[in-house]
Amino acid sequence: MITPGAATLQDLRAIMRGGPLALEASWRGVVQGSADGLARRLATGAALYGVNTGFGKLASTRIPPDRLAHLQLNLLRSHAAGTGAFLPAPVVRLILALKAMSLARGASGVQPHVVDALLGLLAKGVLPAIPSKGSVGASGDLAPLAHLSLVLIGEGEAFLGDRRVSGAEALIAAGLAPLDLAPKEGLALLNGTQVSTAIALAGLFAAEDLLKTALVAGAMSVDAARGSDTPFDPRIHDLRGQPGQIECAAALRALLAGSAIRDSHREDDPRVQDPYSLRCQPQVAGACLDLLRNAAATLLREANAVTDNPLVVGEGEVLSGGNFHAEPVAFAADTIALALAELGAISERRLALLTDPALNSGLPAFLVADSGINSGFMIAQVTAAALVAENRALATPRSVDSLPTSANQEDHVSMATGAALRLMTMAENLAVILGIELLAAAQGVDFHRPLQSSPPLEQAHAALRAVAARWDEDRTMAPDIEAAKRLVEQGRFAALVSLA
Repeated sequence: MITPGAATLQDLRAIMRGGPLALEASWRGVVQGSADGLARRLATGAALYGVNTGFGKLASTRIPPDRLAHLQLNLLRSHAAGTGAFLPAPVVRLILALKAMSLARGASGVQPHVVDALLGLLAKGVLPAIPSKGSVGASGDLAPLAHLSLVLIGEGEAFLGDRRVSGAEALIAAGLAPLDLAPKEGLALLNGTQVSTAIALAGLFAAEDLLKTALVAGAMSVDAARGSDTPFDPRIHDLRGQPGQIECAAALRALLAGSAIRDSHREDDPRVQDPYSLRCQPQVAGACLDLLRNAAATLLREANAVTDNPLVVGEGEVLSGGNFHAEPVAFAADTIALALAELGAISERRLALLTDPALNSGLPAFLVADSGINSGFMIAQVTAAALVAENRALATPRSVDSLPTSANQEDHVSMATGAALRLMTMAENLAVILGIELLAAAQGVDFHRPLQSSPPLEQAHAALRAVAARWDEDRTMAPDIEAAKRLVEQGRFAALVSLA
C-alpha cells in the first residue's frame, strides 16, 4: 500500500516495471472533502480560474454555469496537440500512477471517481497513446496529459498490449466506463508535471544501472590493461571526503578483489601511474553518483507532489499559483544528462587505451592477433567515439532555453519534458559504449590467460562470452555489440555492484 505523497523510489521502479499500484484507503475521504469544498466555493459565484473562467490568456472570460462541463471537455480536446513517437509503456504506467497519487492527496478539487478511473486504466493495462513531444514543462505537461485524459472520456487512442485501439474500444475491452467531467476535473488532469517527471525518472533509473555497469567495465579494463588497484585505496578517498567517490572506490576494490591478473604484476612493474581513465574512475563515477542522488531526491519529491492549479485547500479556499512549473524536473534532467555524458566519455577513453599498443602494456594492436590483416576493435572504438560525441551535444542544458507561450501569459517555461526525453537516447547510447568497452576488456583479459580475473569480473566475462565469442579474426562486429548492449540494458552487469 502506498500513501499518496509518500511513495519511494523503489515503489516507482516497481510500478514502471509492471507492478500494481494500491493506495492506502484514507485518500477517498480527503479527495471527497476537497471536491465538496470546491463546490461550495463555486456556489458563491466567485471567479475561479479554470473552473468557471477560460484558460491561460482567456482567464478573464467568465463561463456560465450551464457550460462548465463543456468547458472541461473542450479543454481536453483542444489541448491534445502532441506529436512525435508515443511514449513507451513503462513510462505511461508511471505517468498514470503519478497522476493518480497527486490527485489522491486531496488538493485538486476532483471527485474520487477521477482517481478510480486512473487506477482502473493502470490495473487493466489500458495505456493511453501519448505523443512524446509538445510540452514545454509549464502550466504542466498539457498536451501529453490531454492525450492521456481523452481515453478517460472514451476518446483518443490507447494500447491494449501491442494493439493500438480507440479510447472507446479500450474502455469497453477493460470493462471501464467513460468519465463525465465535473468543473475543474479536466484542468486537474491536464495540469501537473507527471509526464516530465515520469520520463526523467525513467532516465534516472537507467542512469543508476548504467553507472554500476560502468564500474564493472572500468574494473575489467583495469585488469585487461594490467593496471593498478592502488588508486582505489580507501585512504585516498577518505582524505577527500566526497561520498560518491568513496563508494565507487569501494565498489572497484570489491570488483577487483582476488584477481590473479592483478597479483601477477604487483612486483617489479616499471609503470608508476596509470592514465586518468583508469586511475580517476572513483573521482569521475563518484561525482556522477552524487549528481544522480541529488536528482533522485528532487524527482522523488516531485513524484509525490501536487502540481496542478488552482489548488483547493482547507474548507474550500482556492489558491492560484504555479506548482505546475517544472523547473526542478528540468534541472534534475540536465544533471542526469551530464552524468550520462561523462560516464560515456571516460569509458571511451578506456576503450581507446585498450586498443592502443603504445598504452595497453603488451596487448596487440586493436586487441586482435595478426593485426594488419585483422582490424579487430578499431572501428568499434570509432562507433563509441561517435556516440560519445552525440551524448556531449545532447548534454547541453535545456533548462536555460525558455520560450514564451500562450500569448505571453506563460512567459517563462522550464522545457523539462524535452530535457527528460533526451535522456532515453543518451542512456541507449551509453549502453552501447559500455557494451563495446566490456567486449574489449573481455578480449584483453583473454590475452592474459591462463590467469583469472576476480570472481565477479569472471562472471561478467562469462556472460559476454555466452553471447560473443573471443575475437580471433575479423568478423562482423555489429551483432556482438548489439548482444552486449542487451546484456547491459538487462542489468546483468549492474547486478554485480552494490552501492550504499
